[in-house]
Amino acid sequence: MKRTRAINLDRMRKSRSSHAVKPLALAIATTTLVACSSKEEAIVYRDVNQCIEQNPSNEAACQAAYQEALQKAQDSGPKYNTRSDCEVDFGANNCTPYNASGHSWFMPAMAGFMLANLLDRNNYRSAPLYTSYSYGSPAYGRWTTVDGNVYGSSRSYGSVRVDNDAFKSKPKVTRTISRGGFGSTVSAKSSWGGSSKSSSRSSWGG
Repeated sequence: MKRTRAINLDRMRKSRSSHAVKPLALAIATTTLVACSSKEEAIVYRDVNQCIEQNPSNEAACQAAYQEALQKAQDSGPKYNTRSDCEVDFGANNCTPYNASGHSWFMPAMAGFMLANLLDRNNYRSAPLYTSYSYGSPAYGRWTTVDGNVYGSSRSYGSVRVDNDAFKSKPKVTRTISRGGFGSTVSAKSSWGGSSKSSSRSSWGG
């Protein structure tokens, strides 16, 4: 009798385990599929003039989107104590001084911006893009966002697939990073597979 009870208990444990694992596996698979499909189309422009040239009937929207991207760059872009520290990541003559709220920093110049839903005046979105001219930087020749995500070659303009959170407001940056810090973030995110949720926040934000 004792042996029969032991066998029955083992079967019950196995049965419960198998039923518990299946929903969990299904949930993980579903989450993975959603994460992989969370992309949308955006257009990369060099500057506001290129946007207007390609969308002459939407000049006002191009202007507004460009100014929005500039503001996001100023608020959330990487900031350095010295020009030389900034140029290690972004290249010579590619950094500008910036003053705000009693602080003085050096920041990379915005090299382009991406724009989605231009024709929808109530829902268009834009975000700044940087590129590096420093051969030693992981961001060299690549479009990168303020938090170090990469979206292709900086020699290419036009359509690009981006994560849905690419246009979300990022935390305001009020502290500086060390030389090479932005390049390290780009390298790490590239190794992790791009702009995943686990790497979506800048390491220097706040």
